[in-house]
Amino acid sequence: MTGLVTHDMRTYFRAELARKYRSTAGSQPAVDPALIDALMARVEADGFVVIEDLATADQVAEIRAALDPHFTAHTGRNNFEGFGTRRLYAVLEKTFACNPLVEHPVILGLLDRILEPNYLLSQLQAIDILPGEAAQPLHHDDAFYPVPRPRAPLGVATIFAIDDFTAENGATVVIPGSHRWGDRTPGPDDHARPVVMKAGSLVFFVGTLWHGGGANRSSGGRMCVTAQYCAPWCRQQENFSLSVSRERVKLCSEHIRRMVGYSIHPPFMGFVDGLHPKRLLED
Repeated sequence: MTGLVTHDMRTYFRAELARKYRSTAGSQPAVDPALIDALMARVEADGFVVIEDLATADQVAEIRAALDPHFTAHTGRNNFEGFGTRRLYAVLEKTFACNPLVEHPVILGLLDRILEPNYLLSQLQAIDILPGEAAQPLHHDDAFYPVPRPRAPLGVATIFAIDDFTAENGATVVIPGSHRWGDRTPGPDDHARPVVMKAGSLVFFVGTLWHGGGANRSSGGRMCVTAQYCAPWCRQQENFSLSVSRERVKLCSEHIRRMVGYSIHPPFMGFVDGLHPKRLLED
């Protein structure tokens, strides 16, 4: 990084000081702006949007095959994780099968409209809600950032269906419009509707939307992959610098590298020993 002498601190805080490694934010393949406009209209109105058939049946099968060997019989430790739910953490260290979902151009195109450039991946995990699991407590994902509502979201989440999502097998439930609420919680008159969608589809929602995992009253599991993102100045939920080795990061795309933290938020947030963190990936 290089220095910038200025008496205007607002300019300084927006300046990109990196020389060797300039920001690659927004460099994903272009997506038809009309598609992003249409999807964003639903997000702004309801707080979420379902994107159908984001992956083919073969791609879904490949993701399932890559994840299955890493799941164990262990289930959650509390009613939020789910006493009858299996969760797979540190996914990037175990498999890259989910990377195309994390950096899908449509998803990044939407994120570019909502979050500041150089936004981060906050967490990535796979979830398998087993038969008999109770409904998860309703919540909004960026609640751990203590900034009063109503406000713009500080995070965004995606949930990708590996199994079909039905009202019986634990489909995520959402309260449309709750992303605009102030300091209130859901009550008995607030209708939570299940997000019913086919395997290969994805629900995209902002971090201020009230939602939760549904109860699984079926005889089979309900598996998904969820990726959450956050503003570039917010702390990530998953500590990727410890959960993912540098050797694994070197094998990832530029977008994944940037989002797990090998990037700079202007003017210098994220540096290592005064230098750009991507220098750690140099041979």
